[in-house]
Amino acid sequence: MSAHSHEIEEGLAFLPKFDAAGLVTVVATDVATGDVLMVAHMNDDALRRTIATGEAWYFSRSRNALWRKGETSGQTQRVVEIRTDCDQDAVWIRVEQTGAACHTGRRSCFYRKVEAEGGGAKLVFVDADRLFDPDAVYRK
Repeated sequence: MSAHSHEIEEGLAFLPKFDAAGLVTVVATDVATGDVLMVAHMNDDALRRTIATGEAWYFSRSRNALWRKGETSGQTQRVVEIRTDCDQDAVWIRVEQTGAACHTGRRSCFYRKVEAEGGGAKLVFVDADRLFDPDAVYRK
């Protein structure tokens, strides 16, 4: 193990490893239930804002823009704890979710499970009730 690897894996300095696009993957879970709510990305600015404000900020790859969770929908995330993995290339945030985490109006982005079917796979809805109407909220 190199000195740098040792510092990353065992040290106390937060040194997030952003990918070539300047992003780090973030997993958000419900602090009360442990349920995975969403997987998204943060750039350095989003991560800094999240740490400073205690509110979840993300970077949208599709819109190429910084956004605060709930700024449009009101479905906010208050950050209770932030962790990083061993090589600091992923972040885990434990949040208090207000309403739905998913832009589809569902509590979690993980509302379908994969089931084997005839040598392939299919999706089945689970925990898929909508908490809000995305068309009304996002004016699609």
